[in-house]
Amino acid sequence: MRRPRDPLSSEITDPGVYLRRRELLRAAGLAAGAAALAPALACADDAEPPAKLSGIVPGPYGTDEERTSWDDATSYNNFYEFGTDKDDPARHAQRLRTRPWNVEIAGEVAKPGEIGIEDLLKPHPLEERVYRLRCVEAWSMVIPWIGIPLGSVLARFEPTSQAKFVAFQTLHDPEQMPGQRRAVLDWPYVEGLRLDEAMHPLTILAVGMYGRVMPNQNGAPLRLVVPWKYGFKSIKSIVRIEFVRTQPETSWNESAPGEYGFYSNVNPAVDHPRWSQKRERRIGELRRRETLPFNGYAEQVASLYRGMDLRANF
Repeated sequence: MRRPRDPLSSEITDPGVYLRRRELLRAAGLAAGAAALAPALACADDAEPPAKLSGIVPGPYGTDEERTSWDDATSYNNFYEFGTDKDDPARHAQRLRTRPWNVEIAGEVAKPGEIGIEDLLKPHPLEERVYRLRCVEAWSMVIPWIGIPLGSVLARFEPTSQAKFVAFQTLHDPEQMPGQRRAVLDWPYVEGLRLDEAMHPLTILAVGMYGRVMPNQNGAPLRLVVPWKYGFKSIKSIVRIEFVRTQPETSWNESAPGEYGFYSNVNPAVDHPRWSQKRERRIGELRRRETLPFNGYAEQVASLYRGMDLRANF
């Protein structure tokens, strides 16, 4: 049965309106008309930042573009497990318990099992990589992610020659994730990559950002970051990784296959059915800029798709 579609573009908060919220509130002196917004913003604006991470080394990839502010990156989020409005994750995600946290490893591997997040990260130094994250709603951010190469993690479990794809699954717990009480998607959230995409050195398993532990609303305690793809491919709060032989069904692709392809590489030549992908707005800016193929990482990843029709395999 086909899953419900995502919200209409008319239901999506305009980034310009959101980014002007503090300016408007200050100008109004927190007048009665603006006071109703204050509780919704308080969790994002007033919450104590997560603990700092230590032992971070510069990663081999990144960008020197201006970074999105911490405040905007942690208060304007897509994380439907906590609600469909952009400020819902910051308001509701604090109930998520991120310790203890175990990840199940299954499928076509020599060493399946379950591993705690501390053991998962223990052998690896943490890297900072400043990556863009592009969303299908025509907005983007530049975030200094903290993590480790996903490929080095996956190799520990010794995928077999039968493993062609990797499927990832988010925690399913409606008590902690109230958005899962609504049939926006068929929970739990599932995403997938081809094995060579997952093993590519640009792909990281992120545990933090801005030198701090990953905030709950951004995908704590660990999430993917796949910088040449649209942001929804970077699945959050991962509890299961499965190596599979065939292309896995993924949440948005199954919900709306005409809008969200399995590959979902950033491609300005392929429009979303309800809006153009040719231009984007960087959060923190009012102007729009041209969208770059593969989100600006074509030199590193275009060869992965040699011979593929990227309009058909979008």
